[in-house]
Amino acid sequence: MAAKLGVLIIHGVGWQAKGFADAMIGKLERKISDYGLNHSEILFQPIYWHPILSRREDKLFTGLFPEDKPPLRWLRRKVINLIGDVTGYQYMPNKKDEAHDNIHKVVYDSIADLRRKLDNKDRPVIVIAHSMGSVIMSDYIWDRQNWDRQRKGGPDPYANNKFESMKTLAGFITCGSPIPLYALAYNPIDRIKFPGEELHENLRNFAKWLNFFYSGDVLGWPLQNLSPSYNDTQDSKITVGLPVFCHTKYWKDDNFIEPTAKYISGILELCR
Repeated sequence: MAAKLGVLIIHGVGWQAKGFADAMIGKLERKISDYGLNHSEILFQPIYWHPILSRREDKLFTGLFPEDKPPLRWLRRKVINLIGDVTGYQYMPNKKDEAHDNIHKVVYDSIADLRRKLDNKDRPVIVIAHSMGSVIMSDYIWDRQNWDRQRKGGPDPYANNKFESMKTLAGFITCGSPIPLYALAYNPIDRIKFPGEELHENLRNFAKWLNFFYSGDVLGWPLQNLSPSYNDTQDSKITVGLPVFCHTKYWKDDNFIEPTAKYISGILELCR
C-alpha cells in the first residue's frame, strides 16, 4: 500500500544516537494501529544532525581538558554538548556560517529523501521537533518562505518542488521548545506561515501547530503568547519525567505520544 503521509522527526541538543527516533516511531505506529488505521501509509523520516556539531565539540573538549577526571569530566562534556549545540548553530546573518549551513543541508537531504520514498509526490508532511530541533526547523521553513533571489544570488536550492518548499506542511508538533529564547534576537517576532499553502482545504482547516511543554522543563516554553503571529499555536502543558531532568523525556512519554499519534491519525484519515 502506497504511503500517503510523511513525518519528519528532528532531535534537539545533546548527545544523540543515530537511532534516536526508533523507540518513538514504534510507539506511534502501535497507537495509530489502535485507532484502526494502517501505519504503513505513513513514512517516518528522522533528521540526524548531531554529528555536524559533535565533531567540533569533541575536538574542543579533548584539546582543552585532556586530563579531566570523573565526575568533572562527565559534567563538562555534558555542558559542551548542550551549550555547544546552541552556540555552534547560532546564525550570523552577515557572515557565512558553516555549521548552520551544513545542518540545513542535512535537513534538506532528509526532506528530499522522504519525498523520493513517497513516490516523488508532494504529499502532506508533518514535522515533529524536539528542543533546538524546533528552532532549526522554524529557521529552515522561514528561509524557504522568505528566500530573496536577488540577495541570495539565485533561486532557492532547497525548494525544487512544493514538498521541499514545505508548502504541504500539515502539522508542526514541537516539544521542549526554546523558540522564545531565540526570538529575543528579533524585533518584531514573526512566526512562519502555517499551514502549508498548497494543502487541500480540508487539511488546511485541520492543520495545527501543537506545542507541548512541561513546567518542570527549564528549556521548554509555551509559544502562544510570544507574539500575535503565534496566537493560534496550541500550547499543551504535560508532565514528562522529573523536574529539571525531564528535557529529553518527551520522545517516549505517553503524555506526548498519545496526542501526537491522535493528531497524525487525523491527518492520515483526511489524506485517505
